Amino acid sequence: MDIGALLKTFIYLVSSSLLYPVLLALSLLVLMIIIQAGGFFAEWLERLRLRPCPSQDLPRLLQTGQARDVISHRVNRYLQALAQIRSQPGNHPIIVENLLQSTTLELWTSMDRLRILVRTGPSLGLLGTLIPMGTGLASLGQGDLTKLSSDLVIAFTTTVVGLAAGTVAFCFYTVRRRWLEEDIKNMELATELLMNPAAEN
Repeated sequence: MDIGALLKTFIYLVSSSLLYPVLLALSLLVLMIIIQAGGFFAEWLERLRLRPCPSQDLPRLLQTGQARDVISHRVNRYLQALAQIRSQPGNHPIIVENLLQSTTLELWTSMDRLRILVRTGPSLGLLGTLIPMGTGLASLGQGDLTKLSSDLVIAFTTTVVGLAAGTVAFCFYTVRRRWLEEDIKNMELATELLMNPAAEN
C-alpha cells in the first residue's frame, strides 16, 4: 500500500469536506456584521445627540450632576451605580475600585466579538478561496471546465466576502475602541471627583 498516496487522499478529503463549513461560517459572519452594524449606528446616533462640552467644564458638570446630556449611557449607568454605593455604609474606596475595574473589564470584553470578526473574516475568505481552487484544479485535469468555473466563482466570492467583513469589522472596532477609551476616561474622572471632592481644588 502506498502510504504517500493514502495520506494525499486523506488530506484532499479533509480539505474538500471543509468547504461547506467555511461557507456556513462566512454566512454567519455576515449576519454578525449586520448585527454589529445596528449596534454601532445606534450608538453613533446617541453620541451625535450629546451636547458638546469643553473638557474644562466636564469636572464641574460631573460634580454637580448636570453631565447627563454630555456623557454616554455607559457613563450615566456607571454614575448611578456609584451613587448607590455612596449612599450605603461601608468601605467605599474598595467597593468603588472594584466597580470601576469590573466595569472597565466588561467594556473591553464587549469588544471581543469585533476582534474575532476582524481576524476570522480574511482567514475564512482565504480558506474559501483555496479549498475550491484545489477541487477546481482536479476538475481541470479531468477536462470538466464547468466544474472549474463553478469552483472559481466560489473561490473569488468567498475572498470578497471575507475581506469585506474583516474591513467593516476593523472600522467598527477602531471607532468603538475610541468611544470606550473616552467613556473609561470619564468614569475614572467621575470616580476621582465624587469619591475625593478635594481633587477638584
